[in-house]
Amino acid sequence: MNAVYAVMDALLPFEWLHYTFMKNALLAILLITPLFGMLGTMAVDNKMAFFSDALGHSALTGIAIGVVLGMESQMLSMLVFGILWAILITFVKHHSKMSADTIISVFSSTSIALGLVVLSRGGAFAKYSGVLVGDVLSVTQGDLLSLLVTLLVTVAVWIFLFNPLMMTSVNAPLAQSRGVRAKLVEYAFTVLVAVSVMMSIRWVGVMLINSLLILPAAASRNVARNAASYLRLSVLIALVCGVTGLILSYYLNTSAGAAVVLVAACVYFATLPFRRK
Repeated sequence: MNAVYAVMDALLPFEWLHYTFMKNALLAILLITPLFGMLGTMAVDNKMAFFSDALGHSALTGIAIGVVLGMESQMLSMLVFGILWAILITFVKHHSKMSADTIISVFSSTSIALGLVVLSRGGAFAKYSGVLVGDVLSVTQGDLLSLLVTLLVTVAVWIFLFNPLMMTSVNAPLAQSRGVRAKLVEYAFTVLVAVSVMMSIRWVGVMLINSLLILPAAASRNVARNAASYLRLSVLIALVCGVTGLILSYYLNTSAGAAVVLVAACVYFATLPFRRK
């Protein structure tokens, strides 16, 4: 990492990058934001805006289960529970007559309530409250490696999922007639979102994770002319908002995650008048 830091110092001789924790935070932003910019396009197209919110809330329950079972790794317990929760939500959605937003709301409410009940026993929730807002400034070198692996795996899977997902979101019956296994593709996508959310939740926070997934894609959709530009612009907007928010948080001495989301919201409202009918 010393070589990476040296390159950053040479190319970006700014005051805010004099600190190692800011270098780590910038690298984390460069790994997290493209991930969410990419996945957000399909979340918006498939009307799954609140799905990541439900998964974010389930992180509390994942931590709680890990505490009850005596697991040393909170990340492992969150990952396992998040994946199972995502699969269960998708299964119930396919086998229930209720609307998707109702099902997601039920699961979201259940998971956050269960997590709070377990973690707040004896007034112990204070030490877990950081997961609500996240702290990208606490990223370590080991965390950066995990985020890099997550990004690379997601991109590799995305190459195979993009066309089937796009066709399914446009016309599911047509996709099935062309041999696309729509349900299997949806399960794969929900697992992908679950892994990405759980790997990023400690640095983005439960309260902000959904915004980071949806806002860049929504802003991109306002101005994109086709599917390719939609994806590229979403990733670009997420990157720009991430870096801008991090810099603003340094000079304003505020939460980095909140600053990133506010910048993304500003971009969304700025692009809204350009939305094509």
